[in-house]
Amino acid sequence: MREIIFDTETTGLDPKSGDRMVEIGCIEMVNRVLTGRTFHAYFNPERSMPSAAEAVHGLSDAFLANKPLFAGRAGELLEFLEDSPLVAHNAGFDFGFLNRELELCGLGEVSRERMVDTVAIARVRHPGAKLSLDALCTRYGIDRSHRTKHGALLDAELLAQVYVELLGGRQIGLELAAESQESVTVVARSVSKDRQFRPPRPHAASEAELAAHAELIETINSPLWSG
Repeated sequence: MREIIFDTETTGLDPKSGDRMVEIGCIEMVNRVLTGRTFHAYFNPERSMPSAAEAVHGLSDAFLANKPLFAGRAGELLEFLEDSPLVAHNAGFDFGFLNRELELCGLGEVSRERMVDTVAIARVRHPGAKLSLDALCTRYGIDRSHRTKHGALLDAELLAQVYVELLGGRQIGLELAAESQESVTVVARSVSKDRQFRPPRPHAASEAELAAHAELIETINSPLWSG
């Protein structure tokens, strides 16, 4: 199964208010194994970089000034993505920016049916725990010492390792892999909201059962509990 693990860096939090994508990093994984194929690009956002955003990823106006516009590499990106499932941490955020950029250059959006959100998976696996990428790397013993700032390709590489662990690790048998992937995808896409639950079965003994039990007790000679 081919999947793309990806991450984005942006000028802010809301693409609808004018924030833009400035970096995307994508990693190809087949059957949970990295193939070595990647797509990575920086983009000129055609607007200034807020200082708060620059503090997160370190991408300045000067650095991005000579980078291509998103439209210049959109075709190459879509060719790399193909029709594979797209895995991201807090995936709604990254999908929002990706689809906004596609919209701005007159291209159709990527269907959210392809979205796999590792935050949703982690929330089920580790309820009540911290779910940031850093926290999950710590939980699974994944080295992130080289991560001084956010970077799309670096974060995608870390997320790929986290994703494998969230699905059960590489040791999981092939006979369980398909079942695990299917159940996790259902959780990540929130299909479980439509699940139908059966009413609980009664557990109290009936009057007839209590009477039968009493009759049985009467037939026992010198029971231990009577002494």
